[in-house]
Amino acid sequence: MAEYVSATADSAKEFAKTRRSSIIAAIFLMATSAIGPGFITQTATFTVQLGAAFAFGILASILIDFVVQLNVWRMVALSRMNASALANQALPGSGYLLAILVMFGGLVFNVGNIAGSGLGLNAMLDLDPKIGGAISAAIALVIFSSKRAGAAVDRMIIWLGIVMIVLTAYVAVVSGPPLAEALRQSVFPDTINFAAITTIVGGTVGGYITYAGAHRLLDKGTVGIENIDAVNQGALSGIAVTGVMRFVLFLAVLGVVSSGVVIDLTNKNANPAAQAFQAAAGNFGLRAFGVVLWAAAITSVIGAAYTSMSFLQAFKPGISERSRNRATVVFILISLLVYLALGTAPAALLVFAGGFNGLILPLGLTIFMVIGWTRQDLLGGVPYPKWLLVLGSLVCVLTWYMAVVSVKPIFAFLGL
Repeated sequence: MAEYVSATADSAKEFAKTRRSSIIAAIFLMATSAIGPGFITQTATFTVQLGAAFAFGILASILIDFVVQLNVWRMVALSRMNASALANQALPGSGYLLAILVMFGGLVFNVGNIAGSGLGLNAMLDLDPKIGGAISAAIALVIFSSKRAGAAVDRMIIWLGIVMIVLTAYVAVVSGPPLAEALRQSVFPDTINFAAITTIVGGTVGGYITYAGAHRLLDKGTVGIENIDAVNQGALSGIAVTGVMRFVLFLAVLGVVSSGVVIDLTNKNANPAAQAFQAAAGNFGLRAFGVVLWAAAITSVIGAAYTSMSFLQAFKPGISERSRNRATVVFILISLLVYLALGTAPAALLVFAGGFNGLILPLGLTIFMVIGWTRQDLLGGVPYPKWLLVLGSLVCVLTWYMAVVSVKPIFAFLGL
């Protein structure tokens, strides 16, 4: 009897440990996907253009993230289905459309992620950006070719995420940003730029990023009503981590801009974020920026590829993890080849990637709101919080509005 009790206790401890590790992995996958090279470049670009007023855009992205992620994580966990399968159950055919858009958006974003990794190694080691992008893609390919790809992904994403936060926080302190002004304009901005907000939202919660953490939990088996408290806590923790990183990065660039340093945005080959880090902390700042950008990029390459290929379930239900890893390798290779063939400046490509995924966001969120209001039978048969559906619906309307009014400005920024 004592042996049985001991075995049961050990089993419970092992289950708790596994669930905790899966939640941490999902948090950092969501956070590092949301804080990719696109977000870093977009933040620097819009902070230079808007100054402290861009604090409102950062806050808006965090609030939108809060509503979107809580709804998506909860619905995926309760339904025990990935987003495309759940969408098809509720609205036949919509899951295929969502899968195609997310995978295409993920490809666009991943080309930008590889571009960002090239920029990171250029700032860190003075490597040619295309060579740096190829090296970074090769590292991601090795990870997904490994027999223990899942564990390798989790460990790498967690440690690189910590490095990003520490280095960016250092530069933010050194740059001495006007905190009071930033806090005021978070709520009462001098100007509101919907194109900037749509782009930053797309770069932090649009496209594949919406589903990264939720699908990681699904793969780890942390689903069902019995795990819903842990899922909610994980979603909130992930949003907190990304929120802190977003404001810290914004403050780092704002401190430089407020000091009177001129950041060059006229040259589309220029790297505004690198200029800001270098102005704040000299050569060390430039190298630190390289580390931050590369860490953000390589984790986002992994997150974009992993999440985009998780949508293959829509077309091949029951696909094995091994087959999906092979597809992920192909996905990364295609992203690399597109990047090497493009003549588009990396910084412009990263801004476009965020804008494009910001246009995908309202479509996916609309499907999830329809599920929440009309198909709660798919969500474990438990009542769904009305307040979460109301907030989700309001955010859905807002993201549609921002997408419509921002199409022309986003493309105008790119000279298209």
